[in-house]
Amino acid sequence: MRFLMVLSFVAMMMNVQAQGNYKKTDDGVVVYPDKILSGNAAMVQLRVISDKIIRVVASPVQEPAQQESLVVLPQQRTAAFTVTEQGAGKLVLATALLQVVVDRQTGAVGFLEKNGKVILSERKVTGRLLQPVVWEGESLYSVKQTFDMAAGDAYYGLGQHQEDMYNYKGQQVLLFQNNTEVAVPFLVSNKNYGLLWDNYSLTKVGDTRDFQSLSSLKLYDKNNNRGWLTATYSNDRNKPETTAIVKAESDINYAYVNDSKLHLPKEFNVEKGVINWEGSIASGVAGMHKIRLTYAGYTKVWIDGKLVFDKWRQAWNPGSGVINQLFEKDTPLPIRIEWIPDGGESYITVKWLPPVPAADVNSFTIDAEAGKQVDYYFVYGHNTDEVISGYRLLTGKPQIVPKWAMGFWQSRERYKTQKDLVDVVAEFRKRKIPLDNIVLDWSYWREAEWGSQDFDEKRFPDPDAMINDLHKKYNTKIMISVWPKFYEGIPVYDSFYSKGWLYKRNIADRQKDWIAHGYTSTFYDAFNEQARKGFWDLIDKKLYRKGIDAWWMDASEPDILSNVSPERRKQQMSPTALGTAAEYLNAYPLQNAKGIYEGQRSVDPDKRVFLLTRSGYAGSQRYAATIWSGDIATRWEDMKAQISAGINFSLSGLPYWTMDIGGFSVERRYEKPNEKDLEEWRELNTRWYQFGAFAPLFRVHGQFPFREIYHIAPEDHPAYKSMLYYNKLRYRLMPYIYTLAGDTYHKDATIMRGLVFDFAADTTVTNIGDQYMFGPSLLINPVHEYKSRKRTLYLPAGQGWYDLYTGKYTAGGQTVTVDAPYETMPVFVKEGAIIPAGPALQFTGEKLADPITLYVYAGKDGSFTLYEDEGLNYNYEKNAFAAITFNYNGKTKTLTIEDRKGNFSGMLKKRTFYIRLISKEQPAGIDFEERTGLKVTYTGKKQVVKL
Repeated sequence: MRFLMVLSFVAMMMNVQAQGNYKKTDDGVVVYPDKILSGNAAMVQLRVISDKIIRVVASPVQEPAQQESLVVLPQQRTAAFTVTEQGAGKLVLATALLQVVVDRQTGAVGFLEKNGKVILSERKVTGRLLQPVVWEGESLYSVKQTFDMAAGDAYYGLGQHQEDMYNYKGQQVLLFQNNTEVAVPFLVSNKNYGLLWDNYSLTKVGDTRDFQSLSSLKLYDKNNNRGWLTATYSNDRNKPETTAIVKAESDINYAYVNDSKLHLPKEFNVEKGVINWEGSIASGVAGMHKIRLTYAGYTKVWIDGKLVFDKWRQAWNPGSGVINQLFEKDTPLPIRIEWIPDGGESYITVKWLPPVPAADVNSFTIDAEAGKQVDYYFVYGHNTDEVISGYRLLTGKPQIVPKWAMGFWQSRERYKTQKDLVDVVAEFRKRKIPLDNIVLDWSYWREAEWGSQDFDEKRFPDPDAMINDLHKKYNTKIMISVWPKFYEGIPVYDSFYSKGWLYKRNIADRQKDWIAHGYTSTFYDAFNEQARKGFWDLIDKKLYRKGIDAWWMDASEPDILSNVSPERRKQQMSPTALGTAAEYLNAYPLQNAKGIYEGQRSVDPDKRVFLLTRSGYAGSQRYAATIWSGDIATRWEDMKAQISAGINFSLSGLPYWTMDIGGFSVERRYEKPNEKDLEEWRELNTRWYQFGAFAPLFRVHGQFPFREIYHIAPEDHPAYKSMLYYNKLRYRLMPYIYTLAGDTYHKDATIMRGLVFDFAADTTVTNIGDQYMFGPSLLINPVHEYKSRKRTLYLPAGQGWYDLYTGKYTAGGQTVTVDAPYETMPVFVKEGAIIPAGPALQFTGEKLADPITLYVYAGKDGSFTLYEDEGLNYNYEKNAFAAITFNYNGKTKTLTIEDRKGNFSGMLKKRTFYIRLISKEQPAGIDFEERTGLKVTYTGKKQVVKL
C-alpha cells in the first residue's frame, strides 16, 4: 500500500512537472519543463534585451552558473514586456514587436510577430538535446538545437566559407577556424531575423548529419563487381595509361596532415603520379545527394560522363567543394575521380550525404560539441539592416577604419629586403598609380628568431629610416605582419614560457615548421589576459614605436600547424587560461584581436587601430578587425567563390572584409608561363582587380609572380589600363566610400550588401550569390569566367537601373545579358541614387574632397548623406564629424542640400558642388572630368537647386 502511495505521489509530481512551473523575473521569465521531454533541460529562460532581441537559455540544471560571454557585451533590458498564460500549457512573453511562446511542458520556444504570424520555432520534443560529455576531465554538454522555419525561408551569414554557397538552406556549414574558413556563429534570414549562437566550440549548422564515407554508397568497379571502385595508380601523370598499381578501394580519405604520407601505397610517386578511381555508384534512396570533397592538387570528377568538379588547390592548404547530384533509386551512375597530388603532402576525401529527410526540409540545426547550456539570441527587425543592428547592439559597433585603409594597398609574399619594399612604393609614385598602404609580410626577422619582432639587420638595415621615408617622402602607410608564434629558445619564448603564456603541446611533440631545416615553435595563449598584454608590450616596444601604422595578424585561427584535424587543434591549444580547448576553440582570433586593440588604445588613444586578421569571430568588429579570406588559390572558380564568401561574411554582421586580389597560391603554369597562360594570368588578375575595387577594402597580395600591376602587364596592355582605371575610380569615389565606412558605425550599415539587404521582397534574389550592392547605390557584377565578354545578371525589381559607364537606363525585375569587355566590369546604379565623386588623388590624404561632383540619377526621389570626419583618430566617438544630406525630388526636379550638421577640426567651411543630373532622356556615364555640371557654392546652409 505504501509503495502504491509513493507511486501515486511520484505520478502527481510528474504531472505538476509536465504542466510546467515558471517564475517571472525582472527581465523575462523562467520555465521549468519536463526534463525528459525538454531534451535534458531543467530550466528554459527568456530574457528581454529589447523589443526586438530575446535571449534564450536552456540549462541542464535549474540554477546555472553565470559566466561572462566573450562575444556579447553586458546588456540591460531596454523594453517593457508582459508574461501571460495561454491556456494550461503555454506562456506568452510579449514586447511591442514580438510574441515569444514557451511550451511549459517541453520548454520549446516559438517567435511570432505581434500579429501572431510565426517567424521561427524551436522544434518541439526532439528539437533540443543537452548530452553530458567530458573534455579534459571537465564535465560539459554537447549542445544541439533544431529550429523549424517557413517554407520560403533562407539563411545566410555564418562567417566566411569557400564552397561557393550563398543560401545555406539544406546545406551544412562547419564552424571551425581554418585558413580560408572563418567561423562566425550568427545567421541572418531573408525573413528579417537572425540568431546569434553564444558558444565557441566546434559547431555544425544546417543539415548537421555526419557526412558518410564513400563506402556507404553502393559501389561497383570497372568490371561491375559490387563493393568497391577500381583505383589505378600511375607514376607518370603525362602517361596515365602506364600503371604502377591497380587496387580495389571503397574509401577515399586523406583528410589531414601526414595522412597521404602514411597511407598511400609506397609504390606510388606522389610528386609525379596520378590516381584514377573508376566504376559506378548507386543509392537506395532517390533524390538530391551531396558529395563533398576536400582536395589539394588537381581534382576532377565525372559523373554519368559529365565533368561536375574541376578544381586545384596548393598541396599544403586543401579546399573543399560539394557536388549536388540527383540519384534514382538503385540506378548506378558511372563515376571517375582523377587526382593529381601536385606535391609531397596532399589531401583528398570523398564523402556523401543522402537527401534531406522530408520532415527536415524546412529546418536547420545548430550542433555544438561542448558547452554548459543552450544559449542564443533571437534578433528581429523590419529589414536585414535592423537585424545587423541588433547583432551589433549585442556584440559591439565596428570601429571606423582610418581613411587611408579605404584606399589601395599593395602587398606581396613577400618583400624580402628594405630596398625591395621602398622601391615598389617609389615606382608607384613615379607611375602615378594611387597607393595608400604598403604591406610587409612575414620573415623580416632573422631566420631562427620567429617571434622576436626584431628586423634582420642584413636585409632591413635601418627600419626606422624606412618607415620615416614611407611616411614623409612617399606619403604611404605601412602595415606589418605579426604572428602569435614563437620559436623555441629565443629570449621572448623563454620569457613567455616561464610565465605560463604559451601552449606547450607542439613543443612536447617536437613538431617542426617548414622554414629551412624546420624549427620547433608554438603560439601564445590569447585567452590569458596577461599574455595578451605581454604580446602587445612586445610589439609596441619592437615595432609600434618605430611608427608602424597597422597590424597584420596572420595565422590567427590559431594555425599552430597547418591542416590539422579539430581534435589535434584542441590538443595543441590545451589547456587555455579560461577552460578546455573544446569549449573555447573558435574564439582565439577574437581574443588575439582584443589584446592588440586594447593595447594600442592604451598607449596611443587618439590613433585609430587597424587590424587585418586571417580569422575572426562574432564581436571582432569592435576590436577594429578586418578579416581577409586567407590563402586562396589563383583560379577562376576561387575568384567566384570569394563573391559569396564576402557577401555571407558581411551578412554575419562584420562590415570589413577583403581578399588577396589575384589569389594567393599560384598554379605552377603561371610561374614561368607560355604565351597562352600569360594571357590567362593577366585576364584573371584584371577581372579580380575589377571586383576588388568594389570590396570593402581594396588589397592586392599573393605569391610569385609579383602582383604589382606593372609586373602583371605593360602600360599599353588592356590589363594594365583596366587595373589603373579601377584604382583611380576607387579614389574618385572616396567621398561615397568613406561615407559607407562612417555609416557602419553611426548607422549600423553594411558596405558589401547581399541583395537580400535591399530587395528581400523580390524572391528572385534569394539564391543570387555572385552579385551584390556596394553601399546603397551600386550593383556590382564581377566577371568570373575566362574570356567572357558578356555577363548575364539580374536587375532587382522595384526600380530602374543605370549603366555606370554610359548612363543607359534598364528597367528592373529582369535578367539581362550585358556587354563585359576585357577592361570593364558591369556596374549599375540604382534609380534615385545620389553619388558623390571627389577629385583625383594619389593617396586619400593628398587633398580635401573639394570640389565634389554629385551624380543624381533621376526616376525616383533619392537621398544621400555625405559623412566626413578627421580620418585618423577617434574624435568621431565624441561627435566630431559632419554630415550633409542631399535630397532629390523628382516631381519638382530639385536637389535640396540641407544644413550641414556637426563639425570637426579641419572641416571645409566653404565648398563647391558640381551637380550632374542623369536620366533616361539624358544618359551620361560617370567620368573623371572635374568641374563640370551645375556649380553650387555651399557654406553649410540649406540650398534648393533647380535641375
